[in-house]
Amino acid sequence: MLSMVRLFLFSTILVFFIQTTSQAQSASLARKYFSDGEFEKAASLYKELHERNRSNDYFFERYFLTLLELEDYKEAEKMMKKSIKAAPEKVERYVSFGTLYDRQGKREKANEQYEKAVKLLPSVQMQVVKLANTFIKNKSYKYAIATYEKGTKLLKIKNMFSYELGSVYRLKGDIPKMIESYLDCLEYMPNRMTNIQAFFQRELSKTDGFSELKKQLYIRINKFSEISIYSEMLIWVFVQQEEFENALRQSIALDKRQNENGSRIYRLAQTAIREKQYDSGIAAYTYIIKEKGIDCPYYIDSKRYVLAAKRDKLVEGYNYSKEELLELEEEYKGFLDEFGRSYNTAVIMREMAELEAFYLNDLDKAIAILDVVINMSRLSRISIAEAKIDLGDYYLMQGEVWESSLLYSQVDKEMKDAPLGEMARFKNAKLSYYKGDFEWAQDQLDVLKGSTSELISNDAINLSVFILEHYALDTSAQPMYMFAKADLLTFQNKFDEAVIVMDSVMIKFKDHGLGDDILMVKSEIAYKKRDYKLAVELLERIPEEFPEGILVDNAIFKMAELYELRLQDTQKAMELYEKILFDHPGSLFTVEARKRFRKLRGDGV
Repeated sequence: MLSMVRLFLFSTILVFFIQTTSQAQSASLARKYFSDGEFEKAASLYKELHERNRSNDYFFERYFLTLLELEDYKEAEKMMKKSIKAAPEKVERYVSFGTLYDRQGKREKANEQYEKAVKLLPSVQMQVVKLANTFIKNKSYKYAIATYEKGTKLLKIKNMFSYELGSVYRLKGDIPKMIESYLDCLEYMPNRMTNIQAFFQRELSKTDGFSELKKQLYIRINKFSEISIYSEMLIWVFVQQEEFENALRQSIALDKRQNENGSRIYRLAQTAIREKQYDSGIAAYTYIIKEKGIDCPYYIDSKRYVLAAKRDKLVEGYNYSKEELLELEEEYKGFLDEFGRSYNTAVIMREMAELEAFYLNDLDKAIAILDVVINMSRLSRISIAEAKIDLGDYYLMQGEVWESSLLYSQVDKEMKDAPLGEMARFKNAKLSYYKGDFEWAQDQLDVLKGSTSELISNDAINLSVFILEHYALDTSAQPMYMFAKADLLTFQNKFDEAVIVMDSVMIKFKDHGLGDDILMVKSEIAYKKRDYKLAVELLERIPEEFPEGILVDNAIFKMAELYELRLQDTQKAMELYEKILFDHPGSLFTVEARKRFRKLRGDGV
């Protein structure tokens, strides 16, 4: 008896295996016939496969498509009726039936089938999505929308398909309805925020859709003030459009309404500063300091970063007054009085020393601050090395070359294989260059060309190439000695003296190859003195007088920056960025020039 059961099972498995193998072979052959355009042969095989299993969607679809290719509409209609009768729960087949009528130009009959599909839709989530996707595939967006709306009523869950509806409206190109659906989704599924923002970023930047989005958000915020996610989305929109003042206003309102700890304001401040929107960033940090107080976890960092933001605003804007600098100095003193002068505040002390040295021109005060820093207990080796490099710079600005070299050498020895050690080594090499010891400078620069720091390596290569190109071009090395001296005077902020020396080089050695380099340095001095028109005039001379020189693309890019950021002449800036792209495609500035040109032209948000 047992052996008979085993024989029966074996026979059943064998038959199933043979049938499955035969079906797979037939399907493979039918697929080949279809791809080769032999639709009659494909139809014969697909018909057989479909009639064996009428519930199989793949064979149904392939047989139907084959009949459409053969324009055998009579057979297709016959097949369709049988298939629907065999699997009435597959309402998406009514869509195929409608497609058949559409193909024959029978639009009314097609719509009847589409409407029947929606009407017969069961209250099953998977079936709702499947039918809608069938309509979408058929580009029948109107009926895909009707399907999701009917599904929402059947399943009785508000906004259940709002995300999917947003996608359909997006495909349809109905921006207001797309926005409405995606905002509905946020209430139901707030975790979709990032995805929806990505859709908005991509789709709304092509149109004036952000205005529509803001309008709808304002309506919802007024109507549903308790739903915070709409305010969060509005803040995001303001940030995208760089309306940081509005973003901050909305963030403060949300912070107060939800009794938050200031984290939202703090993140916004960081973003604003990163985008160089200093006023909004400073206002955000100030709100945390004044409104949240010392118990706020972001209080100390806000006190610290508001100083950095105020400094950057003054420094990068080059529009500061002596009074503003003195006011900032007092704020640094206030911070140090509040939090003490220790290893915890060493970074602030370095920043204050930089303010004194470069902007208030009080080198003695800067040096005194850093002398305290490098002698602090518990200060890390890295912090000591950073302070010593700064201190070396300030001694060099003061003309104390020996003290400067000693500090650089100490850092080189203490941080030998670290980037800071290489930085100190480069500064010592440049010090040799300033003194006119070009051979010794070259020896040190040759070693630094292989630096692990790309910045130091590039700086070393550039200075080395500059020395090789201009030293001993003729019987006299005097022009290079004079230029190096002028370079040092520039570093020491002795701009008028530097210009006098460089002009002397141009007069005494007019045929020497330093002409374009002198114009470049003089333009940088004019920039630092906030004489932007003179800076442009000097830069313009480089491509005019030295068209084959290596500084031409550099000069054009710097001019474009000046027109964009200082002279507010967008059109002229665009022309110069475009000149880089067309006339100097191999320039190192090409990528940045393209990015800035597109931004000025208004590409994207």
